[in-house]
Amino acid sequence: MTYIAPVSDLLASLRAAGFESLAALFPEVDEETAAAILEAAGAFAGEVIAPLNRPGDLAGATYANGKVKTAPGYADAYRRFSADGWNSLSADPEFGGQGLPKALEIAVFEMIQAASLAFGLCPMLTQGAIEALHAHGTERQQQLYLPKLVSGEWTGTMNLTEPQAGSDLAQVATRAEPDGQGGWLLHGQKIFITWGDHDAADNIVHLVLARTPNAPEGVKGISLFLASKVLVGDDGALGGLNDLRAGGIEHKLGIHASPTCVMLFEGAKAELVGEEGQGLAHMFTMMNAARLQVGTQGVAIAERAYQQALAFAQERRQGRSAWTGEAKAPIFDHPDVRRTLMLIKAKTVAARGVCLSTAVAADLSRLADTPEARDKAKRREELLTPIAKGWSTDIGVWAASEALQIHGGMGFIEETGAAQHYRDARILPIYEGTNGIQAMDLAGRKLSMAGGLALEELLAEIEATAKTAQGPIGPRLTAAVQAAREAAAWLAARKGTPDALAGATAFLQLMGETTGGWMLAKGGDAALARLYADQVLAGAPGLVAAITQGADPLEAWTG
Repeated sequence: MTYIAPVSDLLASLRAAGFESLAALFPEVDEETAAAILEAAGAFAGEVIAPLNRPGDLAGATYANGKVKTAPGYADAYRRFSADGWNSLSADPEFGGQGLPKALEIAVFEMIQAASLAFGLCPMLTQGAIEALHAHGTERQQQLYLPKLVSGEWTGTMNLTEPQAGSDLAQVATRAEPDGQGGWLLHGQKIFITWGDHDAADNIVHLVLARTPNAPEGVKGISLFLASKVLVGDDGALGGLNDLRAGGIEHKLGIHASPTCVMLFEGAKAELVGEEGQGLAHMFTMMNAARLQVGTQGVAIAERAYQQALAFAQERRQGRSAWTGEAKAPIFDHPDVRRTLMLIKAKTVAARGVCLSTAVAADLSRLADTPEARDKAKRREELLTPIAKGWSTDIGVWAASEALQIHGGMGFIEETGAAQHYRDARILPIYEGTNGIQAMDLAGRKLSMAGGLALEELLAEIEATAKTAQGPIGPRLTAAVQAAREAAAWLAARKGTPDALAGATAFLQLMGETTGGWMLAKGGDAALARLYADQVLAGAPGLVAAITQGADPLEAWTG
């Protein structure tokens, strides 16, 4: 079905997320300008990218004779995407960027991802490479690589995972050896590299984690390197191919049009990025950018699945209307179907608000007027990032599943397209640190950050909104805040213990539901807020039992 960009919903969520706080920092981007940008991006997403989604799923990316070819139409669409400036929205104008708010870029990218998750993954990884090089690259690296990455003429990748080193990056074994000329040579294999090779851009810039000679064991021995598919001269001119290649592409459950590559580094020429031994810390700049983007993908797939399910429910006629008594009524007139659709919508809007709030905090952490304001915004960004990534992607999978359910048996048939949304969504809780890792990060480091100040600042703001909110969401939010404080105190007293780790996922859910409810309370849609209050927030206090159960039942269980 056709994807219709939810521009008015995005604008409402931007307001709820505090977009007005960026007005003094971006005086040229008022709401009218933001609306025009979103309208144009929505048209591009709906008219250029969305029609490729289903055919791309069927055809997939292909690998032959050592080369990767994108699904039909994807390379041309990517070149149009770059030429129209969508790749450069928030990048530094010094390197050809437009200098727009990150929050606006995230709103734009939701529409791109909703049109096709497989397509959106390519520029998403490039955005992370841009941020990593901007933060840690040398002046030469920035001048040489950033303009091409910002323009989209070149794309970027993240090379972390190896067959023996998934989430445990301490086991990375790829080697970096000095080449005797001030550079490095990379040897090793990386797997699951998103858009690791393709035919849509002139060059691919790989950011690679590897070990230098005599490096200590564990993460302290990892450094970050840049190796491009095509060698780049000091004048920026492209030369011959580097000694790296795709050894194949993975055959996956979903996102078939996204080439997920096995990458082989066979003495590839490379440059050190940042400090030796600080590779993981440097790569976290890229990973955190990707985590917010992946959370936005969860929102995007929820929106796409919702739109298709709503259209199906309004067209499919079966049974009698619960309200009018009409025979052979649209299934939209069955209360449980309508409840399901409304709940998908409410959770999607809530998750969208969480992601956009994270992006607003990211903008303020860079550009706010005072150090105190920047520090507070940075705390908020860091606290919300695991919630945005973890909770929003869980919502994406849940929404895609519920949307498929609305289709009934037809949803299980590939021709309707509902199954593709579910298959595509399922990778999102795994990407960029599994949601279990996000939960451990939230319940561990983020919970105790600044002595618990980051969490209390957030909960105090939510509590203040709850006091003035109309309808049942006010008291429900107040109860959720109380539950969050109780759970946080219990976890903080047991930091790093099996008890705290066992309760981490439930705590992430509690924080996601509470923060999402805050966004709905600020968003102005009373019907969605009421449904969310009674269907979601009502259960928040009950999550305390799951959080505080402890690890004893787990330790005793042997499977």
